[in-house]
Amino acid sequence: MNVHKTTPDYIIEVSWEVCNKVGGIYTVLSTRAKTILTKTDAQLMFIGPDLWKETANPLFKEDKRLMAGWRKKATEEGLNIRIGRWMIPGEPVAVLVDFTPYYNIKNDIYAEAWNLFKVDSLHAYGDYDEASMFSYAAAKVAESYYRNEIVKKAKTSQADNNCQLSIVNCQLPKVIYQAHEWMTGLGALFLKHWIPSIATIFTTHATSIGRSIAGNMKPLYDYMEGYNGDQMADELNMQSKHSIEKQTAHRVDCFTTVSEITDRECAQLLEKKADVITVNGFEDDFVPKGAAFTAKRKEARKVMLNVASKLLGQEFADDTIIVSTGGRYEFRNKGIDILLESLNRLAHEPSLDRDVLAFINVPAWVKGPRMDLVERLQIREESNCQLSIANCQLENPVITHELYNMDDDKALSMMRAIGLNNAPESRVKVIFVPCYLNGDDGIFNLPYYDLLPGDDLAVYPSYYEPWGYTPLESVAFHVPTITTDLAGFGLWANSLKGEYSQLEDGVKVIHRTDSNWDEAANEIKNSILAFTKMDAKMVTQLRRRAADISKKALWDKFVKYYLEAYEVALSK
Repeated sequence: MNVHKTTPDYIIEVSWEVCNKVGGIYTVLSTRAKTILTKTDAQLMFIGPDLWKETANPLFKEDKRLMAGWRKKATEEGLNIRIGRWMIPGEPVAVLVDFTPYYNIKNDIYAEAWNLFKVDSLHAYGDYDEASMFSYAAAKVAESYYRNEIVKKAKTSQADNNCQLSIVNCQLPKVIYQAHEWMTGLGALFLKHWIPSIATIFTTHATSIGRSIAGNMKPLYDYMEGYNGDQMADELNMQSKHSIEKQTAHRVDCFTTVSEITDRECAQLLEKKADVITVNGFEDDFVPKGAAFTAKRKEARKVMLNVASKLLGQEFADDTIIVSTGGRYEFRNKGIDILLESLNRLAHEPSLDRDVLAFINVPAWVKGPRMDLVERLQIREESNCQLSIANCQLENPVITHELYNMDDDKALSMMRAIGLNNAPESRVKVIFVPCYLNGDDGIFNLPYYDLLPGDDLAVYPSYYEPWGYTPLESVAFHVPTITTDLAGFGLWANSLKGEYSQLEDGVKVIHRTDSNWDEAANEIKNSILAFTKMDAKMVTQLRRRAADISKKALWDKFVKYYLEAYEVALSK
């Protein structure tokens, strides 16, 4: 296709994560916004769900003076919105919409979606209704903004150039509507139907059916070419989410995804290859520099070692190797299972001669901080702590917070099953941190980005990882990182070298398949073991190389893919 060069005048981005920090897409959008503002002349606006309502949202600052005329018109049209600034670099305009009124006409919306787009909502459950009502509401907001703000301004500015009152006689601005993930697909479909002149982009960061196949312990990659997305959606009760995702991918002006491995998934399961692969970048302006970074690292290690000491009833040497992993609690998909197995094998490695302290930072069904640990952290010495280490160790010394489902949590169950119980004599200790590290968790009381510099090594051995923001964040904080070639980030790291990236490069990429569990577990174990044997000079080199890799993934390097997507969409 011969795509002519063109750029948008307006960009509207829609996501559940706008002003709502719940996942990796939040990081994608929030770190990219400033670059979009500087690399284009477009007016940028984000639309997100108004989940906080009357409660103060620390990520959003309402400004009732902003677009006051349109706000009044939108209110008259029945839209309940708040307009303000998303408090991220660049402070872009954000509109938060209350989508709950649309529940009253939910069935009518679903019926129309079937008649117009063949979107199947009959099998909806879980978060389907919530996402769909937000998606529809976001499209209504975009429609109102277009008709009452964008077109109105265009008419006014062109009044001296024979622009008539009719919209069709105006030189219309070029408008992009980019919808992220299946949760916003329904709105993109409706908006394209209502206003075809708006160029629509749909970005899947992970296909819903691919994630479900992987999460249900089915071999996704060895049998990829044999899977039919519609058939698997029926089998896994994913018909409605899959239907939205598939129909949106086929009907928008430009379909994008975040990596080559996910594009393969889209081609097979959605029967639609991406028009553009929009690789996820990163902005490192919040990574401390120089002395500030050194101070952050020192403080983070102090906090983590102190928590471990109080939980386990023993002191840890300054040269203790701190290893971490994190992300969504997808036990298999994120590789938590294989990491625990690798750590267990490491614990039985005779040549290991340094303490390894591993933190599993994965939010679970958390009840709250352990009060016995809180109390111990609040005093310098335990009056009842005897000389024996065993008498100092707290009960169940593998977790920092209480869970509602302590008995059947997957990570805890596996740790019990394989004997990974933090025995005092073991060189390898594993601590499950099942909460969001937002600075007030009751135990660490430092945000994730303040703890990350304290890590010596990060391990993200994912089975299903369309891109992988957590390893990119880790290398940005100078932490050598282990990942896999089933992660988009891992494949990208390999592409930098032209072959498999090794630990000495700053990023180690493990080969994973559906059938090499044992080999991959051993390679992870051996990689961690090799790191423990490195001297300080070598570790310093690895930390520098890790940071250098992150510089190659800054948004000013990757924004070109979004600009290409804009061109493709506007050319339709």
